[in-house]
Amino acid sequence: MARRGLRGMTVRSILLCLASAAVLCGGVAESVAASGSRASVTVRGSSFGRILFDGRGFVLYGFTRDARGKSGCTGACARAWPPYIVKSRPRAGKGIVSSRVGTIRRADGRLQATYYGHPLYYYVGDKRPGQILCQNVNEFGGFWRVVRPAGSLVS
Repeated sequence: MARRGLRGMTVRSILLCLASAAVLCGGVAESVAASGSRASVTVRGSSFGRILFDGRGFVLYGFTRDARGKSGCTGACARAWPPYIVKSRPRAGKGIVSSRVGTIRRADGRLQATYYGHPLYYYVGDKRPGQILCQNVNEFGGFWRVVRPAGSLVS
């Protein structure tokens, strides 16, 4: 059985989060945001139950510091947690309420995908589809959590 700490995270997950943060301090974060032509939001099963993913299978996170319709993540935060940037409103995939998918315009002018009005993000350390390395992590003044199909965040 995996050792757990910090609210149920495995020690391995904690170390991966810390290692990723260290990489960010010395380099450029790789954005995994999808192009507008393939942008979609879908529901898939995971170790946290059914949660939101983009069309390529990367998990989407929400930030507890965000206000509905406004991102609270810029600068270093956006390098660690890249916003899900799109060219237009994402397509609603399997298990998604179409009317709840939208966009907001970020301060830099780019469009960010939203679900139930809440901005969606990636985690820079999630390098493969299906990876969930930083669930329920407290960074940049709030918690980062995966998103349920009903729009709530998984604690």
